[in-house]
This record gives sequence, C-alpha cells and structure tokens, in this order.
Amino acid sequence: MSLTVAEEDIEIKRELNDLIENCPRCNKRGDKALIRKAFKVACEGHKGMKRKSGEPFIMHPLSVARIVSQEMGLGVTSIISALLHDVVEDSEYTIEDIENLFGQKIASIVDGLTKISGVFDSNSSFQAENFRKMLLTLSDDVRVILIKLADRLHNMRTLFALPAQKQMKVSAETLYLFAPLAHRMGLYAIKTELEDLSLKYRYPDVYDELEFKIKSHEKDRLAFINEFSKPIKKQLTKNKIRYDISGRHKSIYSIWHKMQTKDIPFEEIYDLMAIRIVFNPDIEIPEKTQCWNIYSIITDIYMPKPERIRDWVSTPKANGYEALHATVMGPNGQWVEVQIRSRRMDEIAERGFAAHWKYKNDESHESELDKWLKRIRELLDSPQVDALEFLDDFKLNLFSSEIFLFTPKGEIKKMPLDSTALDFAYEIHTEIGHKAIGAKVNHKLVPLNYRLKSGDQIEIITSDKNHSRREWLAKVITAKAKAAIKSSIKAETKNRIEKGKQILEDELKKFKLRPSSRIFRKLLPEYDVTSKDELYSKIGSGIIQLDQLSKVLKKNTKNKLIKYWSLQFSKSAQRSDKPVAVNPAKPKFNYKTPVLLKEDIESEQPEYSIAQCCRPIPGDDVLGYYDQESENVVVHKTKCPNAVKISSSQSHLIVPVKWTTHKVLSFLVKVAISGTDRFGIYNDITTIITKDLTVNIRNISLSGHDGIWDGTIDLYVHNKKDLNNLLMNLSKIKGVESVKRMENV
Repeated sequence: MSLTVAEEDIEIKRELNDLIENCPRCNKRGDKALIRKAFKVACEGHKGMKRKSGEPFIMHPLSVARIVSQEMGLGVTSIISALLHDVVEDSEYTIEDIENLFGQKIASIVDGLTKISGVFDSNSSFQAENFRKMLLTLSDDVRVILIKLADRLHNMRTLFALPAQKQMKVSAETLYLFAPLAHRMGLYAIKTELEDLSLKYRYPDVYDELEFKIKSHEKDRLAFINEFSKPIKKQLTKNKIRYDISGRHKSIYSIWHKMQTKDIPFEEIYDLMAIRIVFNPDIEIPEKTQCWNIYSIITDIYMPKPERIRDWVSTPKANGYEALHATVMGPNGQWVEVQIRSRRMDEIAERGFAAHWKYKNDESHESELDKWLKRIRELLDSPQVDALEFLDDFKLNLFSSEIFLFTPKGEIKKMPLDSTALDFAYEIHTEIGHKAIGAKVNHKLVPLNYRLKSGDQIEIITSDKNHSRREWLAKVITAKAKAAIKSSIKAETKNRIEKGKQILEDELKKFKLRPSSRIFRKLLPEYDVTSKDELYSKIGSGIIQLDQLSKVLKKNTKNKLIKYWSLQFSKSAQRSDKPVAVNPAKPKFNYKTPVLLKEDIESEQPEYSIAQCCRPIPGDDVLGYYDQESENVVVHKTKCPNAVKISSSQSHLIVPVKWTTHKVLSFLVKVAISGTDRFGIYNDITTIITKDLTVNIRNISLSGHDGIWDGTIDLYVHNKKDLNNLLMNLSKIKGVESVKRMENV
C-alpha cells in the first residue's frame, strides 16, 4: 500500500530523528546540527526521486547512515558522508560544493563513494578504472569502503523490488566482492547477512528450505541452550565473572556451503549450534588469561575435543578477530562449539576495524589494517594496463595469506597463498591427489607444480595407474598434501618390503631354507644392496629377480663380500687412515662416508639433490659435492664442467657417492633426434617411447624443413640402462639418422 506525501514526510522525519537520537558517537556540540544540515542537502539533491520499491529515495541514504552509525559504530563524519554518498552523482551538487559546506575530509570520502557507485555497470572497463580511483581515496581513509559496504547491505535488504535478472546480477557481485571485503574488514555480522541475502536471491528454494528447517528446530535449540548453559552459568557466577551467554546457529549460507563442500545433507551437519560467552574483563587481569580461565571452567564440566581448539587470543586473525573457540561434548552426546570473548573482542568481532577507533591504545589490530592498506597502495603504484585486471587483482589480494579457488562445479576452496595444483588435488581428496597427473586451470592444461592464484578454477586430471612419488614433496606446500604423500610413500615402501620378504621366503622354502644372517651375507653383495630392507624392497618391486637364487646360494661369497665392502669405502681409505668417529647423539656430516643415492622417505628432505647443470641418472659416473649453505649433497656427473671446477678448487668438499636405487625414482633427460622426413615417423617415435618402453614424455619438440627434421624430447627414465635401450630402439626406426642424449643441459 503506497503512502501519501504527508505520510512519507512523517516517515522520513521519524527515520531522521531515530538516526540522531540513537547515534552512539554524537557527543560533540554541533554534531546533531551537522547531521540535520547534511540531511537537508541530501533531501534537496534527491527531491522527487523514487526507488524501485516506490519509497522516496532519501530513505536509502538515511538507512545507509543508520547502518554506518548503529551497526558499524562509526562517527559523525561517516554519517554525514553516508547521507551525501549519492548526492554528487544524482544532482547538481559538486564535490566543491560539498567541500565548501562540510569540509575537505567529507568531500574526499564522498568523492571516493561517488567513483565506486557504478563499478559493475555496463561499461565495465571504465567502471573498473573508477574502482581503482576510489581505492586511491580508500588508501587514505578506510571509511570509504565501510560506507560502501553499508550501501551494498541496504541495497541487498531491498533487492526484492528489482526484477529477477537484476537480483541475480547484484547478488553475484555481492558474493564475489563485497562479502569477502566485509570479511577482510572484520565485519562478520555484515558479511554473514550479505552471504545469506545473496543465497536467498540466487537459490530462493534452497534458502527457504534451510530457513524452514532451522526454524522448525528453534524450540529444541532454545531448550538445549538452557540445559547446556545451566551448569556453566552456575560456575561462572560462583567465580564472580560478569558475563552474557547466548546461543546461535550457523548462518544459512554457511550451512549450505558446508552441505556443498562436504556433500552431506542438512541432517548430517553436527555443528549447527554455537554458544557464545561474552565477559566483562577484570582490568587487573589480562584478557587472554581470563579467556583461558573460563575455558578451564567449561572443560571441568564438559569433555573438550582437543583438536578443535582455536586460539585466536594469542594470535588474532589478520582482520583483528580475537576469540577462544573450543568444541565440547554436550549433555546429549552432541558436539557444541563454545566461543569465549571479552566485551572488546566481541565488539571488534561484530564491527571489525570500525570498532578499533574505540580502542586506540591497542595498536596491534590497527597495524594489521595498515599492512593491508599498504598492499593496496603498492597495487596502486603499479596499475594494470587493463583496468579489469586491476579490479581482479584487488579482489584477489583481499586476503594476505589465503586464496579462494573454485572446483569445476563452482564450489569454493580456501587455501594458503602459493598453493599448487597438486595441493588443490589433495585438498579435494587424498586419492585424487595420489592419482593426479596434471590439471586444467581456467581450462588450460598446467603441470602439477603450477602456482595457483585466487579466483582460479581447477580441474584435476587423474589416472588410476598413477601414484604419489617422493619428488612430489617439492611440489606442495600444505601440511595436508605433504603428510598424505609421505604416508603413501611409506605405505608403498612397506608393501614392497612385505611383498619382497614373502617372495624371498617362498623361494628359500624350495631349498628348505629360512632367512638368516648366513643367507644375507651371500645375497646382499650379489644383488648390490646394503640392507635386508633394500633387498626386500627391490624384490617386491621387481627390480631383483630370484631366478638365479640357486646359483647364488651355492657360491662361496667370502672374497666377494670383502671386495664389496672395499668398494663402498675405498675412497674413504684413500683419504684417511684414521677411523671416523660418529656421535649418534649429535649426527654430523662425514665427508668420508659414501652417500648412498637411494630413496629416504623418513626425512623431510633427501640426503642429496641432482645437479641441474648435468642431470645425472642412475648408471652415470658421479661424484658428490657437499654444499655447506644448504647442508645438502649435490650429485654431478664426473665429467661435468662444474664438477671439474669444484674438484680443483674445493676438493675437501667432494664426497664419494653410489647409486643404489634404479627403479623407484624417475630422472629427467633431454634427447636430441634428427632424420629424414617420411609419413608416420612422428607416430612411430612416440609409440616407441610411450607404449613399447612405457617412458613418460614431459615435452617433445620436432620440426621439419625440406625433407629434413630435428628436435628434442624431454622424458623421464629410471636409469642409464633404460635410456640406452630407448636410444637403441629409436635409432632402429626408419628415417631416424641420429639420436643421442644431450649432455650438460
């Protein structure tokens, strides 16, 4: 039902009076008069204008000013700026007029708000440039973005008046930029409402269904809160702690998001409820100590879940959020999250950085804001040629240590900065990580070590034949991925050892023998291994075949054993006649003991790394160089120019090394190939490599001219023997004139 002009005037005056009377920071003389003056200017500027809902346009700036004042806790300058935020764009008033009437500061804020007002309009590149200009103002006064968030919140609250297509557009924009921005500013209440309203207009049926389910459990929820809180209240009162305790359920958007990411129904979300305890702090006791005291009281009543403690009191979030979160087992066998905050923490949690002006003595939180604004200034100092790219960069740099990524279905994943495609694969599921062979980022094929950027959409390509490898540890940064890879390698190694042990025992049974030290003294030197586990592992992986076991067991291995160990330590003997003392309590690198080039899954880093200048592979003659800076042995070919240089200048750091693993790891080599052109020759080459010899190609580059072709192939091989077999088979192809390994590349 539409109102008459007189009724509209009464409603407008009521809104203005409510704004002025309930302004928490209108304490100075003349503050209220300034607000009325700004209101008068806004009324003149928007005279005769109506919103899509049919109400007078002036109701919008009044509502934005109320949000700024009562929900954010900002002061008179922000209230006046909110009242005037659309005046310059919609009327004859200019920024100069605003400056003459209200001063330079308010004019600057209104200017910034005017420039952001149409960021997402049709002329996108122009509006994105406006957004960049607005940020120049933001970098000096954060109130610009706070008022803009209030503007967007009121627009979302009145979105029902717009057509469905416009609703979808505005809600998508809100979820893309404004909700994350509110989160980054610490405005949790506003961020939650923006997300809920976005969901409401994007998926109305889903929203209504979840809202109904939550409301239908309201009575049960209140009864549970009372039952759960009763013993806590008793103990808090007994300890003379002044507090408020309340219960809340997850936001509708959070519930929906969890249902999507976990692929579970509403009924399987067990952390729907959280209890919040807000206490009045004792000024003589640190707030952190009081938080932990309350935690102690609660856990004396209810059993905690240790892995679910979130200590943001000791280390606040980047946006200033402080609280102590604990999950405890409630009276009915239900897990309940308890949030413990002081009054100051609670106000900052709800109002974000806007609340920090009230706590000027606490510099730590404001410094986080300063850091973020500094990053914005750096972004502004080197603007993109394409303004749209700048808008994306700003959106993607909202978070200092987090990036947001999308699955092919549009589900959002939050991951640490510098995460790779392989990290993302393990984030989705451990098995997907193990089977990953590549990825498509924004529909383009990329390797697994590709560094992801916020906003990327990632599709992981898998193969059932693939499995995790030790070298993958260098391609991931997340603890989840590293733990999964190590666990897989350990399990695989253990399986190989168990399998090899069983095979050996079965073979020995044929000779009515059992494994013994006498047997191993024969087997270890014969199969060129240094331990039982290495022998089992190589048998289990098929590297060692036991078809000649009978002959090996019949051999007299006494001299062979002596020769074997003398090979291992011959270089040591040449370098020093003195025995080497090793203190097991304090391991120290020993230049004289040979480094065995084998897989060592127990350590975080391998004992050695392969030199990129010459890229030796198992079977090559090699030497090791102890790099004192990285405390790592770097393996070179003996004929590598760098190895020769090191040997001549730093011979004291040369270390004897020996290959012991031939089939577990893969090594990258480059092959040069050339020949005469004929139909089908390229297919013959790739068939030999991938099918006949099951070698993985990393890159192939062949080009032909005047009947002659040449090029290079990068591929992974296990050892020199495999490579030589490959080169021999490639040379047999009709039309191939030359094929050789490229050295020192």
